[in-house]
Amino acid sequence: MTEQDELFDDLGGAAPGRSGPSLGAARLRQARRDQTELQAVDLESLLPPEHAARAVWAYVELLDLSELTAQVRAREGAPGRAPVDPRILLALWLYAATQAVGSARELARLCQAHAAYRWICGGVTTNHHTLSDFRVSQEALLDRLLAQGVTALEVEGLVKLERLAQDGVRIRASAGGGSFRSRGRLEKKLAEAEARIAVLKAELSGDPGASRTRRQAAAERTAREQAARAKAALGRMEQLEAERARRAKSHKSASKKQKPPRASTSDPQARVMKMADGGFRPAYNGQLVSDPDTQVIVAVDVDDTGSDGGLMAPMVARIAGAYGRPPRQYLVDGGFIKLDDIEQLHGQGVEVFAPPPANKHNTDPLAQRDTDGPGVAAWRSRMASEAGQQVYALRVKHECVNAQARNRGALQRLLVRGRNKVRCALLWFAVAHNLMRSLALRATATQALQA
Repeated sequence: MTEQDELFDDLGGAAPGRSGPSLGAARLRQARRDQTELQAVDLESLLPPEHAARAVWAYVELLDLSELTAQVRAREGAPGRAPVDPRILLALWLYAATQAVGSARELARLCQAHAAYRWICGGVTTNHHTLSDFRVSQEALLDRLLAQGVTALEVEGLVKLERLAQDGVRIRASAGGGSFRSRGRLEKKLAEAEARIAVLKAELSGDPGASRTRRQAAAERTAREQAARAKAALGRMEQLEAERARRAKSHKSASKKQKPPRASTSDPQARVMKMADGGFRPAYNGQLVSDPDTQVIVAVDVDDTGSDGGLMAPMVARIAGAYGRPPRQYLVDGGFIKLDDIEQLHGQGVEVFAPPPANKHNTDPLAQRDTDGPGVAAWRSRMASEAGQQVYALRVKHECVNAQARNRGALQRLLVRGRNKVRCALLWFAVAHNLMRSLALRATATQALQA
């Protein structure tokens, strides 16, 4: 007998490397999900001290949200269910904006499954209806928070509003391409929906059956919604036809080649635009203005036209209203150029830096014209100089803001419909973006002081 034989004599199976009887079933630690467990969960310990969700909550705690709490009808000593603290809803959407979460349903799921969102909720439950309603109803609050945040950074000397850059980005709308219809089809759809409503009302009034009445009421509600969407699309159609008529006065040949205008029944304010990849899809024209040196967003707007022309002067007016003065230098690409806008901004002390538009006559676009006003003449001279070109080259830094917006889902396909709701979605991104930038800028300033 060998030493190996003595070593494995007491085992039930065969020794390693030896033939013998077959082994029994393998012993494994298997999942038992029907067992009851008691777990002590401390939400505070779920996140490390430097987690971004803590920074978002610290920011929200400093805000004056009395305008939201004043709307709460549940009061001490009076009946009524207490709503979710608006600070929680605000912090959830701000943190979601930094994590490329743009769906209310997805955010509601994360509030139950993700440690960071559970920490923000602090045991308070919510649902996607509450989250969705809050997101699209806070345009005025978000405008105030955006301006306050930029002003605070300017007071600290971290941001300067002397030189700003504006750019337009096409954002895919929620409307489907098949929802766009001509005037004739819209009028037919509206007539069918109204006829259906009349038939259902007549049936409801003479039907004593409760279950059938409920079904007919639901069908009538659907028909009313279809009629409302068709009316909204027809209202949009009137705007498009008026715009087409104005354009035909100055571009007769181009207008004749265009197809009849169409409007969407799912999102009437959306418009088919040429996208960055050269395709044509329903979209909105988002406008972002930033300080190119620090990449802090200063202003946000949304337009429903496919061109940036004429959008420069209104945006400068919005900036002047929010911060008390217009910028001294304004950087845009050639798509924004309108000579009337340049002349108007020159009167306000704003120097426009933009390349001249394409010239079909093979002449120098920067050469002075007899018809140029003082503002346009100064712009041509400015852009013809090397110093002007160096200033305009700084506009490329603004592209980083657009890139971050796309990475965080703000400039991908929209999940909301309507111009105001789309602007709210961009404002959520802008406020969250500036919050992250402020943390980085302050950290850099602190390191510089310590050095």
